Amino acid sequence: MHIWENAKMSRAILSALILLSTGLPSAVAAAQDNPPPKELVQYVRDAKKAGLDERQIQQNAVSAGWPAGVVTDAISTSTEKKEPEKAPAKAPEKPSAPVADSKVVEPAPKTLPPADVKPVEQPAGSVAPVQAGIGGVTTAGVGAAGVGGTNPAVKPTQPINRGVAEDYQIGPGDVLHVSVWGEPTASVNGAIVRTDGKISLPLIHDIFVMGLTTSQAEKTIAEQLGRFVNNPDVAVIVGAINSKKIYVTGQVKKEGTIPYTYQMRVMQALSEAGGLTPYAKKKRIYVLRNEDGQSFKLPFDYEAVLRGEHMEMNIPLKPGDQIIVP
Repeated sequence: MHIWENAKMSRAILSALILLSTGLPSAVAAAQDNPPPKELVQYVRDAKKAGLDERQIQQNAVSAGWPAGVVTDAISTSTEKKEPEKAPAKAPEKPSAPVADSKVVEPAPKTLPPADVKPVEQPAGSVAPVQAGIGGVTTAGVGAAGVGGTNPAVKPTQPINRGVAEDYQIGPGDVLHVSVWGEPTASVNGAIVRTDGKISLPLIHDIFVMGLTTSQAEKTIAEQLGRFVNNPDVAVIVGAINSKKIYVTGQVKKEGTIPYTYQMRVMQALSEAGGLTPYAKKKRIYVLRNEDGQSFKLPFDYEAVLRGEHMEMNIPLKPGDQIIVP
């Protein structure tokens, strides 16, 4: 009797092992056939509508944390007009032993980039790749503005409009806007250059800027801020010019002062003044200049210069010059 029961038990164990071996590949295959997440497929479709190609979509999604293989499957799925309907599960031909831990675990939700964001091309020679817009946060590699700083953003590469020519020298009465990239508490708008040639700034208090160009002032301020801020990136913009002016009087359409924002000549200054009136004596115009306590009268023949003759009369002006149009 015991021998018969042992034989039955051995056959039962053998049958269970056969069922377990046949059921395990089916479960694994089911896990491999699991379709990509719907949110990833929808992102791929939206990105294609926005004009991104598959390479850019792949790069954005992988940068957001999705596995490359899942992204590839999502791109393939999105090429169809609609998601394929799942076929009804077939009833198993014969019962199989349960497989432990066979449930497919879905990946954690990823924050996808906006569909119309294209990957930023990495400039040659840079240290780390730059990603724009992933998860709504702008990140960047190590740059001049972000080394050891609290703000990792990189200063835009487009040139800054400082409001004046590169060779303009700051003078008393000028209004300066000083911006420190990523450090709003160290920035200031409307700093007026005092008669002693200094302006007041947070952290460093008074600093001498009179006679400096905007780029020289930026360097001087950055050197002083370096005691408090790591690698400060400073921009100085001239908001108003009160120290250097040209004066135009007489038969012009707009008498008064002209801010000396660039190295203008006589013809340019007359144009800034709106041009001559019909009553102007064009051949008797002159520039009155004071140098070292002495006054000089420099003649200007408007009609000759207009014809391209005596161009030496169209001299570069200096701050404080007066143009007299009789």
